[in-house]
Amino acid sequence: MPKNLIKPGTDNKPAGTYTERGPRGGSVPNARVIHIDKGDRLPPTQEKGRKWEKN
Repeated sequence: MPKNLIKPGTDNKPAGTYTERGPRGGSVPNARVIHIDKGDRLPPTQEKGRKWEKN
C-alpha cells in the first residue's frame, strides 16, 4: 500500500504534524518534523525530491 506523500508548497492540507520523507517514502537522516494549522502551506524540505507525510 503506497504512502500518502505530499509535495512541499502544497496549500490547504489538514492541520497536524508532518514528517519529512524520501522521494519514495523512506526515512531520511535528521528528518524535519513540523506542525501546520488548517490552510497553511507545507514548507520546503531540506533536499530536493523529498516530500511530507502526515503522521
